[in-house]
Amino acid sequence: MKANSHLTKSLLAAALLSLSLGAYAAPDWSKVSKRTIQVFHPGVTPIEWIVTKGSGHGGANGFRNKGEPCIGCHEDAGELNFDTEKLSTKPLEPVGAPTTKIFPVAVQAAYDAENIYFRLSFKAPGAGAADAPREAKDPKHTMKVAMMLAGEKVPQATQAGCWATCHTDVRSMPGADMAKKKYVAGADLDSGAYTDYFQWKSGVGGAGAVSLDGHVATERVNKDGKALVKAEGEEKNGEWVVTFTRKLTGGAGDVPLAEGKSVPFGIAIHADQVLYRFHHVSLGYMLGIGAEGDVKAMKF
Repeated sequence: MKANSHLTKSLLAAALLSLSLGAYAAPDWSKVSKRTIQVFHPGVTPIEWIVTKGSGHGGANGFRNKGEPCIGCHEDAGELNFDTEKLSTKPLEPVGAPTTKIFPVAVQAAYDAENIYFRLSFKAPGAGAADAPREAKDPKHTMKVAMMLAGEKVPQATQAGCWATCHTDVRSMPGADMAKKKYVAGADLDSGAYTDYFQWKSGVGGAGAVSLDGHVATERVNKDGKALVKAEGEEKNGEWVVTFTRKLTGGAGDVPLAEGKSVPFGIAIHADQVLYRFHHVSLGYMLGIGAEGDVKAMKF
């Protein structure tokens, strides 16, 4: 009887372990479709530049008055069609542009009953901002990869994605206060006027990798998120692969996800140890979870 009791306990423990592992088991990525998204160095082009008449942004009127999304004008057959050289020279880049101004990222997404999984893969870009000031370099991390999911009340998020968090007065913008972090206009965690933010940092030489799970509301907060399960990344032969496992629901600052929902998102990649705006970013896209989207998450 005692032996049977031990056996029962062992089988129960094994079953619970199996269920636990199964809840966080990543999909077979070879079976998940890829959506190529090009990321680029944005220079000094905050949301105010995008929407303001006379800023030099030709699409300001359509964006402001017609509700046109950025990719409606600027993406053609998966490739961006704007002048990256213009974004890399004065006045739109007063400090220094990276050697590689634009590059493709393969984005995949899948979900199950508990989690959503993201996989981003790309060839390592060239050197970071050529003339970036010393304070805009991060010696602790060679590569950083982040995603933002926008809440339902984030202004213009369905058009511009995480651009809604980038303003003329945030740090590293010309003449701005270096203590001023990204924020959302009219931020309110209770109503959904915030962006969910999570990031993987590589460390240097494979050591010191970390992840952040936070949000952007009145300012960017790099902690307190409850949804990110894990973030992993590696580089082989110049190609980086970064994966995120995130619970569908978390706590305050975690955008709630569910089957049948479409959510605005954007990605950002800080290569070559750069900080702040000296990164490569995407335009705004829609994630479809069993719903319409530029990137459609596969159920498995």
